[in-house]
Amino acid sequence: MAKHRLLAMFKDFDDAIECIEEIKAGKLTGKEIDDITVLSPIEHPDIDEILGPRPINIQKFTFVGAIFGCTFGFFFLSAAQASFLVQPQGGKAVVPFPTNFVLMYEMLIFFAVWTTVITFLFLAGLLRKRGSLYSEKLTVDEIGLMVEIDEHQLENSRSFFKDNKSLEIREEKA
Repeated sequence: MAKHRLLAMFKDFDDAIECIEEIKAGKLTGKEIDDITVLSPIEHPDIDEILGPRPINIQKFTFVGAIFGCTFGFFFLSAAQASFLVQPQGGKAVVPFPTNFVLMYEMLIFFAVWTTVITFLFLAGLLRKRGSLYSEKLTVDEIGLMVEIDEHQLENSRSFFKDNKSLEIREEKA
């Protein structure tokens, strides 16, 4: 079954909030509050309260980047020190841990920061090509609600958004 994405644009937050509350009440069949994506030029705390907490996955990637940085830093530094003209002298360690801890910490921060930046770019969709649903009006003064629906619910969803004061409805096949 083909999926479609609908983007309904509203003139202000009040109309968008009313539409979200009706979706939450179950008036749009087959859709829940988690299926809604809000596109807005600014944040609005009322919409965030209605939608509830959303998952944030950036921390997981940051943690993985930090672990990679720590292990890479240790093995890279140890390998470089151990293979560089190994000439042990009078009880001096070939791989000195106290100085390596500082460098491992710096590599941990380095990789954690870079994985956070790269993950943000991918998860925010900044490196993707714009779809046909994009509208410049959403970055200026309108609020958009995007919902992914099945093909058999298309007419019902269009009429739902028209009844809820949407200014424009755009559609694309997913």
